[in-house]
Amino acid sequence: MKTVLIVAAHPDDEILGVGATAARHAAQGDAVYALILGEGQTSRGTHREDVGKEVVDALHQNTLESAQAIGFRDVFFADFPDNRFDEVDLLEIVKAVEEKIRELKPQIIYTHYSGDLNVDHQYTARAVLTATRPIGDYCVEELYAFETLSSSEWNFDYSAQPAFCPNVFVDITEYYAQKEKAMQSYVSELCAFPHPRSLEGMDVLSKTRGMAAGMQRAEAFMLIRKTVK
Repeated sequence: MKTVLIVAAHPDDEILGVGATAARHAAQGDAVYALILGEGQTSRGTHREDVGKEVVDALHQNTLESAQAIGFRDVFFADFPDNRFDEVDLLEIVKAVEEKIRELKPQIIYTHYSGDLNVDHQYTARAVLTATRPIGDYCVEELYAFETLSSSEWNFDYSAQPAFCPNVFVDITEYYAQKEKAMQSYVSELCAFPHPRSLEGMDVLSKTRGMAAGMQRAEAFMLIRKTVK
């Protein structure tokens, strides 16, 4: 059995990026956890205080309902300010990730691609890379970056970062229904097609990634680092 940790910037990113793969891990007996670093709501007001705690709490509840559909052992919330990770000391974010790594000792971690458009995704990727330095009581054997609909495909500034280019494809054909059910819990986050963050968008991407690897459906990742002992 492996311990798997998904480190996501916002509620729903853990499903968009790695939901079906997480369900596959859980079905195979792995212990799967998610750390959600941001509260995911307050950027929708002019000021952070314009969005009430009840709105954030409702999104937390959506996350917990979604987690049941996937089979997460537990979900943890850090509640950093939405779309304002660049206003937080990176060290604080790193320490939040390090705390869960020390507690859970995951062998496998999935997190955001550093070239995403969303600033919180970028800071999450940087924090995870820092927190998983191979020093001391190092436990992480595999580190992957996932793509996030409405962020990975919208970063057209390829002079700064290349486009997401996966080199690992996971067959999710048997687990896609769980991902779709989990995403339906996020009633405030789903949009109407052709917005990428829609059920139709998820469907198209899973088939596109599947075709690239000779599968009906796949989730795709970039391998950042793998340690073989």
